[in-house]
Amino acid sequence: MPQIAQIAATYASQIFWLLIVFGLIYFVIGKGMLPKIEATVEARDQKIASDLAAAEAARAKADETEASYRAKIEEARAAALKATQDAKAKATAEAEKRVKKADAELATKAAEADVALKAASAKALAEIENVAAEAAQEVVAKVSGITVDKAAAEGAVKAALAA
Repeated sequence: MPQIAQIAATYASQIFWLLIVFGLIYFVIGKGMLPKIEATVEARDQKIASDLAAAEAARAKADETEASYRAKIEEARAAALKATQDAKAKATAEAEKRVKKADAELATKAAEADVALKAASAKALAEIENVAAEAAQEVVAKVSGITVDKAAAEGAVKAALAA
């Protein structure tokens, strides 16, 4: 069979070229392209690692900034609360001063009014005594026909009012 005899010659050249092609592929891809790909992958891994480290540092700085911000807010809130309490205390003290002043003025006016009321009462009582004495003089004069002097009538009225 002649086909079998050709196999060795045909396949030998195919195996030769197969080895050359595989060798070229090995050297071109394995030795030329693969190191570049590995370097790119390694550079990418390093970039990712550095980006993660930078992100972690930025997060830590943001946490510090937030803590500082919260502390400042709390300080401002405490200062505002203190200012509000001071203002309330000051307003309360001023209101107490005004109330005390108004109480003193009212007490003075009440004392003056009491004095005026007592004076008016005494004057009215004196007027009543005079009117009662005159009325007693007139009644005695009409009933008995006797005239009573003013001093006796006033003494009798005072004695009657005192009893």
